[in-house]
Amino acid sequence: MTNYKTVFFALGILLIILGFFMISPVIVQIIYDEFNGTFIYSSIVTMFIGTLFLLSNLDQNKKLNLQQAFLLTSLSWIGIATFGSLPFIFSSLELTFSDAFFESMSGITTTGSTVIGDLNNTPKAILIWRSTLQWLGGIGIVVMAITVMPLLNVGGMQLFKMQSGDTTEKILPKTKEIAFNIISIYFFLSAACAIAYFFSGMNIFDSIAHAMTTIATGGFSTHNESIGYFQNPKIEIVSIIFIILGSLPFIAYLKYLAGNKKIFFQDVQIKGLIYICLISTIIITLNLLIKDHGNFFSNLRISAFNVVSILSGTGYVTSDFNLWGHFSLVFFLLLMFIGGCAGSTTCGIKIFRIQILWLFIVNEIKKSIYPRGVFPISYNKEKIDRRFISSIISFIFLYFLIFFLVAMLLSFTGLDFITSFSGAATAISNVGPGLGEMIGPSGNFGELSNFAKWILSFAMLLGRLEIFTLLVLFFPGFWKS
Repeated sequence: MTNYKTVFFALGILLIILGFFMISPVIVQIIYDEFNGTFIYSSIVTMFIGTLFLLSNLDQNKKLNLQQAFLLTSLSWIGIATFGSLPFIFSSLELTFSDAFFESMSGITTTGSTVIGDLNNTPKAILIWRSTLQWLGGIGIVVMAITVMPLLNVGGMQLFKMQSGDTTEKILPKTKEIAFNIISIYFFLSAACAIAYFFSGMNIFDSIAHAMTTIATGGFSTHNESIGYFQNPKIEIVSIIFIILGSLPFIAYLKYLAGNKKIFFQDVQIKGLIYICLISTIIITLNLLIKDHGNFFSNLRISAFNVVSILSGTGYVTSDFNLWGHFSLVFFLLLMFIGGCAGSTTCGIKIFRIQILWLFIVNEIKKSIYPRGVFPISYNKEKIDRRFISSIISFIFLYFLIFFLVAMLLSFTGLDFITSFSGAATAISNVGPGLGEMIGPSGNFGELSNFAKWILSFAMLLGRLEIFTLLVLFFPGFWKS
């Protein structure tokens, strides 16, 4: 067991950090005269368990091998989701453990699905805790996407190694080196977003809460109607801008600070994100105009907001797109699967995988036409080998296989086709709202059975950790290698 002391030592540190963040909602409780022991008790329990992990593993060697890196990545999200549910359990909401865990997992994975039916009358401290969970989840996935996942060779993420010579033994030192820069960028974007929201018409509380979930592309809101509550075009424009900024690969920000001032115009993945946003917005706008939904500029704004929100996995809504017709629903379902950029706070299959799969298909067509031709594939000026492409194809295949399995399991609980299908899609893609009356933009996940909530919670974790990171732990052969 001594081989895993570093894993539990690191997990202890994460729990202690989580416990400290549980203190901040107490300030909100005092300001809004809602003070009770909810967050004090939660913080004490979390930091106590974290300290036990820390003290019992002080003699760890500060190195991680491949197996330990996978284990730490999975345990981090499970542990934080578990202890992050404590404030929901101790609160006046009287949530069951299944509901509390679902809400916490939805927060830390930046999914944005909720079981809380009346956000307008929910205690302010709980609302800010939901935002905090998503904000922390956003930081966590960016750090791991840049430092850990590329070294684990998960679904093509090795393309985003900081340096070619990186090994798993360098994970902790590398994380320490870049964590400060990432947190600085993340905090700056969050602060800028909060200020922009405030000057666009939000109050201070809503500005801070929504800024945290905007940059994390999480989508938790303080109102039942989400961003649509404000009915403010300025706020919607601010959301679009900062969701896109959160959707950009943070490695691009690091490269920009390192001196590459053209990175945002050169990166193929960033170009793909912008093109998809523009083309999708035009398509949805035309669809609304054909249905005589409103004037052109109103449709353009509504389309742009919802396209960016769904593609990035944020899940904010300004109107019930269930009423836009079947084409829009199918199109949004497609956007859910695509997702944003790798190395950002977004979710889904990721744009770079879609781009590389397209290059592979084009390459195969060329080979059919010119059997003796040699057509090397490159992405962002890097040559892509067959093994790398195989990992991309395997990831996409497994992604859809799990999606269908989750949809079938949900249907076994008695849910209709639309709810099961969209629920599976929104969970594994970490988007938030589904389709249909129950879990759509105007509904929530509270009416689902406990079994369905646990299925969705597991699917959220799978989607957030790029599937292989979690599933590999269940194969005995992995631990023997």
